[in-house]
Amino acid sequence: MQPRGESTQGDTTEPTGHALIAREVRKLDASPGVYRMLDAQSRVLYVGKARNLKARVANYARPSGHSPRIARMIRETAAMMFLTTRTETEALLLEQNLIKQLKPRYNVLLRDDKSFPEILIAKDHGFPQIRKHRGARRSKGAYYGPFASAAAVNRTLNQLQKVFLLRNCTDATFESRTRPCLLHQIRRCSAPCTGEISQDDYAALVADAERFLQGKSTAVQAALAAEMEAASEALEFERAAALRDRIRALTAVQQAQGINPRGVAEADVVAVHMEGGQACVQVFFIRAHQSWGNRDFYPRTGAGAEEPEILQAFLAQFYDDREPPRLILLSHPVDDPDLVTALLSDRAGRKVELAVPRRGEKAELVENAARNARESLGRKLAESTAQARLLAGLAEAFALPAPPRRVEIYDNSHIQGSDAVGAMVVAGPDGLMKSQYRKFNIRGDALTPGDDFGMMREVLTRRFERLLKEDPDREGETWPDLLLIDGGAGQVSAAAGILADLGVDDIPLVGVAKGIDRDAGKEEFHRPGRPVMALGRSDPVLYFIQRLRDEAHRFAIGAHRAKRAKSVGATPLDEIPGVGASRKRALLQHFGSAKAVARAGLPDLQAVEGISAALAQRIHDHFHPTT
Repeated sequence: MQPRGESTQGDTTEPTGHALIAREVRKLDASPGVYRMLDAQSRVLYVGKARNLKARVANYARPSGHSPRIARMIRETAAMMFLTTRTETEALLLEQNLIKQLKPRYNVLLRDDKSFPEILIAKDHGFPQIRKHRGARRSKGAYYGPFASAAAVNRTLNQLQKVFLLRNCTDATFESRTRPCLLHQIRRCSAPCTGEISQDDYAALVADAERFLQGKSTAVQAALAAEMEAASEALEFERAAALRDRIRALTAVQQAQGINPRGVAEADVVAVHMEGGQACVQVFFIRAHQSWGNRDFYPRTGAGAEEPEILQAFLAQFYDDREPPRLILLSHPVDDPDLVTALLSDRAGRKVELAVPRRGEKAELVENAARNARESLGRKLAESTAQARLLAGLAEAFALPAPPRRVEIYDNSHIQGSDAVGAMVVAGPDGLMKSQYRKFNIRGDALTPGDDFGMMREVLTRRFERLLKEDPDREGETWPDLLLIDGGAGQVSAAAGILADLGVDDIPLVGVAKGIDRDAGKEEFHRPGRPVMALGRSDPVLYFIQRLRDEAHRFAIGAHRAKRAKSVGATPLDEIPGVGASRKRALLQHFGSAKAVARAGLPDLQAVEGISAALAQRIHDHFHPTT
């Protein structure tokens, strides 16, 4: 993209709303581009794109005929910014990038941008491995997906192992095996690691697995049935029984796929349902004539956007870093379908078709997705209502001015001070906000092992110093309305002092102590300058706080265990530049231990595959420094 230029007009002393926009229209031409509407505090209200900037912006200058949402936005507009582009497609791409970056209040925003898992048959080894994959496609091999969730991938992998007996062990484990593992004994792996199957026969299993993942399951099933019949006629009953079990497993995979459309080989089915000012977008993934699961999304609707605008924004943002399928089936037509089609086709490097089917199998797929969207949104609204009651109860219990929209809960985890990790979890009106969780590797070298006060000081200092740097005016949504910490009066007093030193003394702070006999249900709550208090054992707010505390504890322990596992696997080889994971593995396999590597001479080091003469010298010098 090559923007031709940018201009900023307007200030807070000049006209706002319709009058301001009418003045800006006179300065525009018919170029395609992107416009931004700003409020009196220069916060971006809305980002839009246009094939013709002058004509598009002129629509906002009309004093009437707008939806309530657009009318509110126009009233709040105090300035505008413009950026011209060469084409409308470039404008659409720039618009969506700016929306994701700026998160304007009146735009539709997709808030879940996690990647989807896939199945990878890795082809960088003589005996390919089958495994779950997520992220960039850097490994050599065949990728199949996306699947809607890790559970969907794991379920399919589990069944595929029963059918095709492909290995899932790492290359290092494969090379080190001297006898078949348990998976071979329970008939889930053909044990190529110990020569139980030839490379040609294993390649045939890989080919069968790929045919199945490409939707050619009928041919695979027929071939297995023929083999079973031949084995039975040859009186090879044990082999025939094994083939029978594989056929049953294959049938189970097909049944687990749910909807298996005959006339749709590859498509994403996208349906939106709106209710109560909220929207749910349901996406079903159809690949190889099989349903590989579904996922629901709850985009921010921009204070009243309708279905066509929501779907257009969703498609542009959802496929920003994902490859679109050849066909996308929609519940509603989108704004500018030709433009969206051109954008997605450009990203895929081939033609992508958008369709709103009205009859037949495709329409049934869309209706199924729409029904799921409607039911998911109903559950979401019910959960949100319950969450709102709990947050209101939290405000009442601790005398807060209003129900908190962001609650941060802090905990830390360590073993006698080693591998210490601090953790922050976040809850809000929609429940736990897992994308906002943060872990803090405790870096304080001067800390006494097990110094919980020192760890908390480091975590809170790092957290709020960053907040003060990134959002000093507290205009964003990342400032908490309530802090919960695991601890009693001492921890609360220390935390309050830390925040006061940073100039942050207006955020309510509550310490959750175990109470008498450290019994759940007898928790005591400590607040700076206030007497200790407790809640009734049957109070839903107490259960809510317990769940928040337990979630922080779970997250902290998980982060600590991951850090400890990493440190357990650490060796002096990690300190040597140029020795990555593969070379480290090669050295340890060749010499047996890091200590043996340290004692090795230059010729021995150079004999290891992948270790050049220069790197061997560097390794030798690391362990034998010159004095």
